[in-house]
Amino acid sequence: MISQTKITVRYAETDQMGIVHHSVYPIWYEAARTEAIKKIGMTYSTLEKNGIMTPLVELNSRYILPAEYEDVLTINVDISKLTPARIVFDYQIFKIGIEKPINTGSTIHAWVGKDLKPINLKKQYPDIFEKMMKLANNQ
Repeated sequence: MISQTKITVRYAETDQMGIVHHSVYPIWYEAARTEAIKKIGMTYSTLEKNGIMTPLVELNSRYILPAEYEDVLTINVDISKLTPARIVFDYQIFKIGIEKPINTGSTIHAWVGKDLKPINLKKQYPDIFEKMMKLANNQ
């Protein structure tokens, strides 16, 4: 695990049954991913100012147990794969009092320029690639 983010479920994130709506989990993944990137002294806006974009290529989410209003959750994020062309983040969401994750997921992001064409991050931005490697290996 490279980063942990705490979230308290808000009322607006629940559906009529009082359960967190499935569409909220990717938003939480993004919050955890953003915190993880900050660990290397960068932000997504810094990447974008440097001309690096990270569009989502694939999203997977497995719903194991429900989360409900006011539950306190911990989102763990890891980098499971980093290449000059892509990065894969893995997520586990835990609810206080439950040892196993209530949700697991992953996102795959491409490294692209402002024109949305693929870039080789290692060649074009070796300093940023090195920072990302350190983050990935710091698990």
